[in-house]
Amino acid sequence: MSHSIADIAAALGLEAQGETDLRVSGVAEPAMAAPEQLALAMKPDFAAQIGQGQAHAAMLWDGADWQSYGLRAAILAKRPRHALSGLSAMMDPGAGYAAGIHPSAVIDPSAELGEGVSVGPFAVIGAGARIGAGSVIGPQCHVGWDSVLGAGALLHSGVTIGARVTIGARFIAQPGAVLGGDGFSFVTPETSGVEKVRETLGKEGDAQAQVWARIHSLGGITVGDDVEIGANACIDRGTVRDTRVGDGTKIDNLVQVGHNVVVGENCLLCGQVGIAGSTRLGNNVVLGGQTGVVDNIFVGDNVITGAGTMLMANVPAGRAMLGYPATKMDSHVESYKGLRRLPRLFRDVAELKKAVSKLAGNE
Repeated sequence: MSHSIADIAAALGLEAQGETDLRVSGVAEPAMAAPEQLALAMKPDFAAQIGQGQAHAAMLWDGADWQSYGLRAAILAKRPRHALSGLSAMMDPGAGYAAGIHPSAVIDPSAELGEGVSVGPFAVIGAGARIGAGSVIGPQCHVGWDSVLGAGALLHSGVTIGARVTIGARFIAQPGAVLGGDGFSFVTPETSGVEKVRETLGKEGDAQAQVWARIHSLGGITVGDDVEIGANACIDRGTVRDTRVGDGTKIDNLVQVGHNVVVGENCLLCGQVGIAGSTRLGNNVVLGGQTGVVDNIFVGDNVITGAGTMLMANVPAGRAMLGYPATKMDSHVESYKGLRRLPRLFRDVAELKKAVSKLAGNE
């Protein structure tokens, strides 16, 4: 499908200039763009590569001198990367899942499917499950007993939704995501070595080896509207109450959200984040890749962590955190700079010691 420059600009609420009736059928990086593709030249460094490709039109920043790049048309955006959100939606050809119910799908007679739901090959929909209108259930997906999936959901291949999971509208799950596995919750008959170490900070004492007893997960999961879950990410069900994820939250690949966790609205959890059980995240929290969060703490609204951060205590709202254990980002950077200066400091101290020794020997 092709679109005119004028139509694209109108759909995105942007300004189009030049030959706006020019049509494009896709997008590309400037140096690789073909004549029928719109070059994505979001900043001057990218725009400098337009001459290496064959694009006749490009998306550029507001006020760009698009004609100087030899273009026939341009779309100008005050925030080009945000404009890319709408543009990519227009150009997305989709995953290619066929409409309708595939003959190999297994759907329990008590399940309810809304209007226009598609179910792919070898998918399984359990008893009492309810699938909202217009949802797409990809190949080899599983929607468990008594679970609810809101309208317009998209489950890519191999997604597993366990029993008693409630998900809002416009949910997207990438391949292999799992929502509704049991929480990692085990206990010993007597006080365990782990509990003693945690209480004493290392003095295990006379702890004896014991057998771990499983605590079953009786709760479910509640997920809000417009949530996205990355490939092979996992959200565990609650022990008694539901694990919760708020509206608009986006979760990257390989993220682990433990049992009883509460994630607020419009949070961003980047790749390999791990959140231990019963922790609460406020709204608009951003956890950088490989951030770890210990159990039973609270992370306030608008907190941002750098990659590899370990949160081991409550974090007030609005803080930027970095390091292991986490400290305020500016303090951590200053400490790191000091650490890198230590070798030079040691050398300077050694030279001073030599100089003092010589002075003392001459007296």
